[in-house]
Amino acid sequence: MFTIRNFENEFEFFQDMLYESIHIPENKPSKEVLLISPDIRKYHEGWGRKGDKALIAVDAENKTVGAVWYRLFDDNNKSYGYIDGNTPEIGMAVSKEVRGRGVGTLLMHNIIQQAKDEGYNAISLSVDLENSSAIHIYQKLGFKDYEVVGTSKTMIYKF
Repeated sequence: MFTIRNFENEFEFFQDMLYESIHIPENKPSKEVLLISPDIRKYHEGWGRKGDKALIAVDAENKTVGAVWYRLFDDNNKSYGYIDGNTPEIGMAVSKEVRGRGVGTLLMHNIIQQAKDEGYNAISLSVDLENSSAIHIYQKLGFKDYEVVGTSKTMIYKF
């Protein structure tokens, strides 16, 4: 049994999940190195600004096991899954020990509803082209292909 709740003060766990969400199959840099790189730092730096939202999954013992979040970007600070300044980009990761048990799907359903409730018209995400299992899950949830840039696919979910 898993429960979804609002992000509280678990910034270190959020950073752990951000690191896990970055698909680098071989020679992945350490968390400390990767999270300070300019392309990744923009996803967590100054967290808590307008448009930032995160949800946390916890297990029956109240242990954090996954997270999903979104953030708005703009033309001067584009993200990998950037559509426009009114479309938040989602990131998500689940702890290895609970993968395949529906936590990711539960998180995604909750963040989609959250974005809809907040009045957004769409949400986006970026996924590595080699991450076929994630692409399949996103398609099942209703995300559609938007564009391919380099080794990543941007997908969009319209309300």
